[in-house]
Amino acid sequence: MIEYFFTCPYCWEKISMLIDSSVVGQNYIEDCETCCNPIQISYTTLENEVAHFEAQSIGQ
Repeated sequence: MIEYFFTCPYCWEKISMLIDSSVVGQNYIEDCETCCNPIQISYTTLENEVAHFEAQSIGQ
């Protein structure tokens, strides 16, 4: 598991999440732990590192 930090696209708070580096990539929605707004999370891993990460607000 990798602890990864990113900024919420709504409230701009720094958030941490655990990423399973054995999974090559994922795309899912997770609520911000501070403001509870839904965030579209997308990432890929390569050799136990986060190769690409996006955290985007969901269009209203």
